[in-house]
Amino acid sequence: MIKDEYYVIGVMSGTSLDGIDLVYAAFSYNNGWGFKVLKAETVAYTSYWYTVLKDLINKSLDELKNIDVDYTAYLGEVIQNFITKHQISTIDAVCSHGHTALHQPEHKLTYQIGNLPILADILKETVVCDFRVQDVALGGQGAPLVPIGDQLLFSKYDYCLNLGGFANISMALEGARIAYDICPVNIVLNKYAKQLGFDYDDGGQIADSGTESVALSNLLNALEFYTAKSPKSLGLEWVNKTIFPLLDAVKLEEKDVLKTFSNHIAHQIARVLKKDSKVLVTGGGAYNDYIISKIKSIKHIDIIIPEPELIEFKEALIFAFLGILKLRNEVNCLSSVTGAIKDHSSGKIFLS
Repeated sequence: MIKDEYYVIGVMSGTSLDGIDLVYAAFSYNNGWGFKVLKAETVAYTSYWYTVLKDLINKSLDELKNIDVDYTAYLGEVIQNFITKHQISTIDAVCSHGHTALHQPEHKLTYQIGNLPILADILKETVVCDFRVQDVALGGQGAPLVPIGDQLLFSKYDYCLNLGGFANISMALEGARIAYDICPVNIVLNKYAKQLGFDYDDGGQIADSGTESVALSNLLNALEFYTAKSPKSLGLEWVNKTIFPLLDAVKLEEKDVLKTFSNHIAHQIARVLKKDSKVLVTGGGAYNDYIISKIKSIKHIDIIIPEPELIEFKEALIFAFLGILKLRNEVNCLSSVTGAIKDHSSGKIFLS
């Protein structure tokens, strides 16, 4: 489907379980890609789905397949409500990431629920989805996938840094796009904020009130993942196995855990940024003033916090863009990023 202009819905659900991000955007090509966000919304998960999704890694494959059917139907309902609410009539495709249930690329395994063919039947639209599986089959990490969007839509920045469930970064290096996960962010911070009765640490205020445990910081910074070379990616399994046992073993108050881990995040991010570089920061962590100021205090860099719709919906926007590239049979997954044996056009296309 080669055109100069596309109207696409992008759908993203991240590990922090904030909800389903939906973007309706127009993309145009004229010696380069441009875009305009037309509508954007986050639909919070019901308590039922929050509980189910939080426990996915403890489910068997057969259980996941049953959940997948229900989640795909639920996702279809959410997307259809978005279309109806905003009176969207022109749609070239719905491009959806789904929700990661398992991500173990070292075992050639990645599974995103919500990517079944019935989604196209429910919506009566062309659906492009399941972007990670092919990359893992080709020996890649299956993540991160956003960097092709960074390269083609946000090339004026030295780095694109996303602070969501995890921190991931994308940059141009010696003519190639390089990207990888840096460290956990909201997937850890939100857990300890919830223990205090909050959904998240607003602006990092709780962390700011805490006291850092230097001993815990040293243990965190010494983790083997941080010295591993890219491509590399993180998942909830690694956090459950490696991070939470460390944090829980030290018996700190929640505010002190938040302070220590927020400092850890800032340290790991600043470590990979070059001095005086220009950094676009998106994702919910862009609102964490404590972490942003801490990064700046460690290294002199120019951090750009864009308008809220880009902070909150950049990943959904780029998955919309990945779908367009797939429809055009153009590269949307970079081997320099994921470690796959070749660049490729990833994803599945389901026709209504």
